[in-house]
Amino acid sequence: MKTSDFYYDLPKELIAQSPCPDREHSRLLAYDRSTGKIEDKIFSDIIDYLNPGDVLVRNDTRVIPARIYGRREDTGGTMEFLLLKRLEGKKWECLAKPGRRAKPGLTFTVSPELSATVIDTLDDGNKIIELNYDGILEEILDRVGEMPLPPYITKKLEDKERYQTVYARENGSAAAPTAGLHFTPELLQRISDKGVEIVDVLLHVGLGTFRPVSEENVEDHRMHSEYYRCTEEAAAVINAARAKGGRIIAVGTTSCRTLESIADDNGIIHAGSGMTEIFIKPGYKFKAVDALITNFHLPESTLLMLISAFCSREEVMKVYEHAVKERYRFFSFGDASFFY
Repeated sequence: MKTSDFYYDLPKELIAQSPCPDREHSRLLAYDRSTGKIEDKIFSDIIDYLNPGDVLVRNDTRVIPARIYGRREDTGGTMEFLLLKRLEGKKWECLAKPGRRAKPGLTFTVSPELSATVIDTLDDGNKIIELNYDGILEEILDRVGEMPLPPYITKKLEDKERYQTVYARENGSAAAPTAGLHFTPELLQRISDKGVEIVDVLLHVGLGTFRPVSEENVEDHRMHSEYYRCTEEAAAVINAARAKGGRIIAVGTTSCRTLESIADDNGIIHAGSGMTEIFIKPGYKFKAVDALITNFHLPESTLLMLISAFCSREEVMKVYEHAVKERYRFFSFGDASFFY
């Protein structure tokens, strides 16, 4: 299986540079896997595809303002750090730009209350840094950090909260679980009133999720690891619904990856936490997820491969061809699709 099998041509003007003014008024492409039928809707119509007894599983991670800029006191040289993963103590794995100048032992001042010392360079080029500060890091980052928007978004985001889901709770992600950006409190209430259970799991999203695969052969790609957690309460709700014939509907690939990481071969969800490197690609047999809400994904990305495992590569390419033809907006601030 070649990485190039998952390429499609996307006009640059279809890459969404800003979010829809009203979250639930984004467009929705619904694809019925049993019939091959495609429907063009708006996102609030998602409620029509949900049934009493279903469970909507969402990821309640919260994006931190993970992009910070530092300056060397001796030379004045600048450095951009993108925080990816919290390690022990005040140490973080991060991206540094320009990476060749981020040498171990150097310290970069971000603000009077925050500096970063480079500790080590990893095999993949990522850096280990130690942040030097007093107080609560999240509060400091709110003051000095920027939202880590993907590089294909060139327009400045005026409201940081638009890159958060309305139910985001626990800080830790380097990128948003973007399928959830379309929900509003009002829509979630209508869904709940219909008899659909809503439960939260956690997966702190790393930027590696969104990177195109660089290897020629898909099998040679190695997934990065991400922290997940599922509580006993969430697992109980999901398992009870499945036992009664309800569908498990994942909001986004992050919720999907979490559920598939903690399900046994019978589809039973087991509570717990840890790191997952699950790589879902064509040939994978889904154990937990019956339907999937997701945004449109980059060509040759692991996320596109996941969708191609849920349907088939041919079906997904048909859906994406339709989306391009109908001028859907793509990627983080784009429109949504629903595969059921």
